[in-house]
Amino acid sequence: MPSASSRDPSAPHPHPGLSPEATPLGPSDPPSGFVPPTWASELTACEGGWPCPSAWSPSLGVAPASKGKQGKVGTQRCRVWARSPPAPGTDPCVSLQREDRGPRQQLPCPPDALGMASGAPQQNGQTAEETPGFLDTLLRDFPAPLSPESPLPWKVPGPVLTLEEVEGELAEVAMGFLSSRSAPPPLAACLAHEAVSQLLQSDLSEFRKLPEQEEEDGDRGDRAEEKAPVTLLDAAGLARSLFDRLWQACGQWQQQVPAAARAPQRQWLVSAHAIRNARRRMEDRHVCLPAFNLLFGLEDSVDRAYFAVFDGHGGADAARYASVHVHAVAARRPELAADPAEALRAAFRRTDEMFLWKARRERLQSGTTGVCALIAGNTLHVAWLGDSQVLLVRQGQAVKLMEPHRPERQDEKDRIEALGGFVSHMDCWRVNGTLAVSRAIGDVFQKPYVSGEADAASWELTGSEEYLLLACDGFFDVVPHQEVASLVRSRLAGPQGSGLRVAEELVAAARERGSHDNITVVVVFLRDPQDLLEPEPDAPRS
Repeated sequence: MPSASSRDPSAPHPHPGLSPEATPLGPSDPPSGFVPPTWASELTACEGGWPCPSAWSPSLGVAPASKGKQGKVGTQRCRVWARSPPAPGTDPCVSLQREDRGPRQQLPCPPDALGMASGAPQQNGQTAEETPGFLDTLLRDFPAPLSPESPLPWKVPGPVLTLEEVEGELAEVAMGFLSSRSAPPPLAACLAHEAVSQLLQSDLSEFRKLPEQEEEDGDRGDRAEEKAPVTLLDAAGLARSLFDRLWQACGQWQQQVPAAARAPQRQWLVSAHAIRNARRRMEDRHVCLPAFNLLFGLEDSVDRAYFAVFDGHGGADAARYASVHVHAVAARRPELAADPAEALRAAFRRTDEMFLWKARRERLQSGTTGVCALIAGNTLHVAWLGDSQVLLVRQGQAVKLMEPHRPERQDEKDRIEALGGFVSHMDCWRVNGTLAVSRAIGDVFQKPYVSGEADAASWELTGSEEYLLLACDGFFDVVPHQEVASLVRSRLAGPQGSGLRVAEELVAAARERGSHDNITVVVVFLRDPQDLLEPEPDAPRS
């Protein structure tokens, strides 16, 4: 990839609609004028060296796999990119790692790491101050709706979508586009909701794909189970209509921004890091969505934030699908207000059903385990499927919240055998001699032995909790629960102890202990990290 210095600055930008101030992304340069969202974990640059939203798949904080041929597409992962130079005396660097290997690049850290890493305003007025400039810039770069011949500024989510998939897929597209242009996260969530909801309320019949069109486009064959049992909609047409509605909303909000987009949001400090490690492909995905209510237009008095890790196998399709749809389905479940844990459990089940239909139609064989946490007010709700796990640390002690689903569990073994399957040991315990997990979304050829039924539970938060840690088995297979608290504390006590680098250092610790799998760690701080270094009031001081 050409560096920023080697590319001709007078050359035309290969992707219309990007800010003209955006500079090429070279091997050692952070982009200027192009800032990934604080909850996104990977940016893909196009071959020409420009930050490229059409080649980027942010997936609401998901860490996508690399695209293109080796050497043609550059990949970077980070937790946060500074929007401004660091203030004097502040932590000078945030680490960024290229291709999971090689030298680490130092980027400036924002003056207020807590606000910046959370995806919430640094102060109550930050979003209000940034909003006019963001809207002005976007409308300057896109002075009119796209013509039918103009390329879309994002990747279309497949050839067709079912009606049930539309909200999740288009919300991902809109959030990715807006945050790639440095939209304040609350504003991005509100704009995405406005555009998607307006589209869903319109007449969608113009996007309907006729059966013969769908068969010709997809070459799906004549097997009965592969013929669509539901209406299929043209994804490209929906994506283009979404942009028009997004453009219209920006024009209207340029005059008056709705109160919801200007309201102060709870600040979250979230540290997330993911690496491919020794595996050929990156199949993990993770989601950090503090603006859950804003994205789905929930207007009750309960604050909600959503975090998840999905560990794919046999490809990344199932993990990517789950990372887009589990929270979208949960947001529309009738149980969300009264029983959020049940809403999450039902969302896993429904997402599995949706993906299985897609997998049969598109010949997909992948699957994914998953764990998610929804913090609603002062209550923590978790749901899990497979061996991805969530851990709560309270007063320096790890609190076990769940029992992962593994084939060697006696109840899982009994369930599988009752269905006619078997569990055998081949380097590890496996279902029918193949999969090392007993529950997952997807794995169409292992249903019903590999179940899509999640478990869920809830806990009241008392204020003594310090943080949540969500991770895949690439971490928990080598790091015992009881060692997590000491590892985090030692990292917080170090010279870069703001909390932003904790996930990266935990991933490094797992790798040093011999993990060869993909590793993803998300740490959600429930208290200021520096407070965790202080002894408890009743603890003896040394």
